[in-house]
Amino acid sequence: MFHESNKMNSMEKERQTELKELATKNFSAWNQSLLSRDAHEVASLYTQDASFLPTLNPEFKHGQDGAEKYFKHFLEKNPEGQVIEEAVQETAVDKDGNISGFLHSGLYDFEIGEENNRQTVEARFTFLWQKDEAGDWKIKHHHSSLKPLDK
Repeated sequence: MFHESNKMNSMEKERQTELKELATKNFSAWNQSLLSRDAHEVASLYTQDASFLPTLNPEFKHGQDGAEKYFKHFLEKNPEGQVIEEAVQETAVDKDGNISGFLHSGLYDFEIGEENNRQTVEARFTFLWQKDEAGDWKIKHHHSSLKPLDK
């Protein structure tokens, strides 16, 4: 019994490591797309039916078109993000047991503005990532909101 328990713990740790690596890789790809300053490139990481609640916009955006419209303006701020704290949870597996969806949430900071006048925006985030039919990771849902000030 102890051996089986250790085996499960080891498998769970491996799965959590895999999830963390996927989250890091996907966030990096998303952040690199921001650095491209190409709204279409950023929007291509979202599914056609994505839902998106952006940080610096009051509108509820839908699909790649909604994401592209938002990022056209947001990219003018020269954003660069960095995850400060995060959690990753598996949400879906394919028929072979491989991860096909996960929730990545936490806190991130964005440096925005011109090179000589950068400001930090502290925000909370949630990305719901899923694999598409081609096996590429896409954002199904993205919610980002300003981090409330400490009282």
